[in-house]
Amino acid sequence: MEIFGLIGEKLEHSFSKKYFNKKFSKLGLHENKYENFEINSLENLKKILSKNNIKGLNVTIPFKKIIIPLLDKISDEAKEINAVNTIKIVNGQTIGFNTDITGFEKSIDKEIDNRKKAIILGDGGASNAIKYVLEKKKIECVIVSRKGKVNYNSLHDDIIKESDLIINTTPLGTFPKISLFPNINYKILNEKHLLYDLVYNPKLTVFLKKGLERGCKVKNGYEMLEIQAEESWKIWNN
Repeated sequence: MEIFGLIGEKLEHSFSKKYFNKKFSKLGLHENKYENFEINSLENLKKILSKNNIKGLNVTIPFKKIIIPLLDKISDEAKEINAVNTIKIVNGQTIGFNTDITGFEKSIDKEIDNRKKAIILGDGGASNAIKYVLEKKKIECVIVSRKGKVNYNSLHDDIIKESDLIINTTPLGTFPKISLFPNINYKILNEKHLLYDLVYNPKLTVFLKKGLERGCKVKNGYEMLEIQAEESWKIWNN
């Protein structure tokens, strides 16, 4: 039996377990299994790896950055953005990768022609992957976080007006806390803006609904999640 899994803090409503177990069934890989490893601390990582015949892991909030020192190797891209969301285990060695990069790039590629400036809400591991892709595409980025150089209180309306792409990388609005949303001035949004939410459950977060009310184009993170999952699968089987 080959076991794969997801490491994170709150995984009750996660996408990966259902997605991969359905994939295994469709491929006839009945010996394969995908499990959720819900932990509060990475102190439990070695225990998880030693007790299970694990071939690969996905990593989610809040461990994408802090898991790096515990790994034996990481890919060049993961090193550059300082975030890992996929781990391959080979002969007991843990190798970290980042498939958020490809997931985001492929999911938004057709949507960002001629866009020049972007606001990234949040400064976690996913935010790093988003910034990496946008800079590659020559799109100027401003990162907004609660305690960052630019925070929600200091985010000027002029920056919002000038930015035609706003991406939420925070978990705000995720089921079951669906009433939450990033605190920006939605009243100055218009049809030139594209709002992209990495949250996929619900399909339309309050963040996206507020964008629709102002005529914005909107997109959630489901396609990105599917793409990054398939990229993980390629890595585990390469």
